[in-house]
Amino acid sequence: MADSMFNAEHQEMRAVIRRFVEKELAPYADEWEAAESFPSEIFRRMGQLGFLGLWYPEEYGGSGGDYLYSVVLAEEMSRCRSGGLGMGLAVHTDMVLPTVLKFGTEEQKQNYIVPGLKGEKIGCLGITEPNSGSDVQAIRTVARRDGDDWVINGSKIYITNGLRADFILLVAKTETSQRSSKGVTLFLVDKTLPGFSVSRKLKKVGMHASDTAELAFQDVRVPNSAILGEEGKGFYHIMWELQVERLYAAVAAVATAQRAYEIAFDYAKERIAFGRQVNQFQVIQHKFVDMATQIEAGRQLAYSAVRKYLEGGYPVKEITMAKLFTAQMSNRVVDEALQIHGGAGYMNEYEIGRIWRDLRLNRIGAGTDEIMKEVIAKELGFPKL
Repeated sequence: MADSMFNAEHQEMRAVIRRFVEKELAPYADEWEAAESFPSEIFRRMGQLGFLGLWYPEEYGGSGGDYLYSVVLAEEMSRCRSGGLGMGLAVHTDMVLPTVLKFGTEEQKQNYIVPGLKGEKIGCLGITEPNSGSDVQAIRTVARRDGDDWVINGSKIYITNGLRADFILLVAKTETSQRSSKGVTLFLVDKTLPGFSVSRKLKKVGMHASDTAELAFQDVRVPNSAILGEEGKGFYHIMWELQVERLYAAVAAVATAQRAYEIAFDYAKERIAFGRQVNQFQVIQHKFVDMATQIEAGRQLAYSAVRKYLEGGYPVKEITMAKLFTAQMSNRVVDEALQIHGGAGYMNEYEIGRIWRDLRLNRIGAGTDEIMKEVIAKELGFPKL
């Protein structure tokens, strides 16, 4: 993953994170997968080591680095042998906290960014509902003003960190008279408030180590100071968040595909069939050629979007293209890597099967393939139907 945009400090941090992942995370992945949860102490441990705040300002407890440190973390977390663990951390560090940092008041940053970077407060993102996902304007969770407060009613589903989180970055309607983006507002909601409850823990095909839940809000009262950003501007704020989320997803997808390639490459050297190592067969060699080419194409597309983001832009088209391509590419590569394993690949004892299950979410989370194509079509100038 050497690239000219990474300097010596980035690579030094990569080595430090890799040692941590290989020593303190990967050995316990099977245990956490079986338990369908990883311990929340990992947040605090990574906070102590400074890994949660690599690219956050020093004034809030971060290291003051650039966004490339987030890229490094995403790539190295692919080696933890648990997609659910990586996703749980990413929701906190690269979806919830960046939105608070960009749109929050100083009080909100002190209340959520500072303890969040220490791993003392964990966040989750409350967008999806039983009847709405990518269509943020269609959400039904409502916040109605009551004096100086807001009273929230509704539900959210498929919420990563939903059980363990201390607070929710919640998307709610504050104007219900019409279906409009102007009526959406973001709130920071502490889970200790009366009226909040976890309806149920959800079972998933993959990502077993991450806790995913359905959340309910029944007359949850929050002060006006709980609004994140501007009232009625939540749709635009969350659209910004989704671009950051999709960029992270693209980088992580490439890294995971690379991990699957390496696992299959090692297996093909050891596996004997018809008296020869599997990697001596031309058909297998060509599979690796195709996999390596697809991975490199995805990496360059993702890195190009990262560069544009680093330049201070808002490259919606490039990020969306990268997310779409890498999600589909990584699924193809991992499927091929499993195929190279033969029957062994379908056994739970092999890591490749877990990667195969976990990675399928990439084509759904942060916007489905179909939604990505709609966004790209709009960016290309096609009229909206």
